[in-house]
Amino acid sequence: MLTRAGAPLPPLAELFAGLERSVGLLLAVSGGPDSTALLVVADRWRDEAGVSVSVATVDHGLRPESSQEAEAVGALCATRGLPHAILRWRGEKPATGVPAAARDARYRLLGDHARKIGADTIVTAHHADDQAETVLMRLLRGSGPAGLAGMARLAAAPWPGGDGLFLARPLLGFAKSDLIGFCRAESLGYVEDPTNVDEAYRRPQLRRLAELLAKEGLGRGELARLAARAARAEQALAPAIEAMLAALPARREAAVFEAPAETTLALPDEALVRLLSREIARIGGAATRLEQIEKVAMGLRQKSRFSATLGGVVIRLDANHLILQPQKPRKRSAAT
Repeated sequence: MLTRAGAPLPPLAELFAGLERSVGLLLAVSGGPDSTALLVVADRWRDEAGVSVSVATVDHGLRPESSQEAEAVGALCATRGLPHAILRWRGEKPATGVPAAARDARYRLLGDHARKIGADTIVTAHHADDQAETVLMRLLRGSGPAGLAGMARLAAAPWPGGDGLFLARPLLGFAKSDLIGFCRAESLGYVEDPTNVDEAYRRPQLRRLAELLAKEGLGRGELARLAARAARAEQALAPAIEAMLAALPARREAAVFEAPAETTLALPDEALVRLLSREIARIGGAATRLEQIEKVAMGLRQKSRFSATLGGVVIRLDANHLILQPQKPRKRSAAT
């Protein structure tokens, strides 16, 4: 039986609340203890909920064992009558930034397959330890309330091209040890990815830091509490800011944002920061750090005329307007 800190598993209907209205779920199962536990409890729930459940394993091709591990997931699915697909990340792999590139590829492949089979929700096995690591990482980066809220249990797909899809994480309330204990109690085989303990990668480094912080009183429970409080604050803050931005008279075209300077600069600081962040992303700018956007927002307030380039987007303030547009490509000097 899956337990949470020694307490019995809540009713499956509670664990998967909200997903009973889905037209189809796609479980992301790697073969590790977390996703293997997810597969089994979701299989039990689908019988009582009457929701279509399929499984996919992304083979990143980064380890010799990955293909065999994906096939083992397929064998487990076959014993339970669950459709299974192996999605392979093909092509040349980057020399650096492998975890981020693999994550992007994973969600792209899962999203494409979900649409192919008519599923509207991708379900992952993120758990309480993952949540704590995410909050800690964002804390180190200086994130605001939205970032410190961590991962949501159910949200619209956050990756590019994920329109119309949802991402669900029903196991966020369980520790990894709970999920390992469930697999052992159920005699379920699982694999351990060696990259999870390879400190050449950022996540294993964070786990080591998390162990040290837990000894000082900042453990998984405290980080989860911080995430819950930040989520509560964000829940109240976001609608108010959305209303302010919706009321802002502005021209939003494919590659330009223009709004009256006086009205825009009358926005509260947090609303102005979020406006800049959103419009930079919409216009096609590169990802930017929060402190960079905050610096630009402060500059806009201090000067009647201001110009800066951030993430490939020019931000310009004149006497009457705030304008954002893509940076013009630099001309190459003629060969001599």
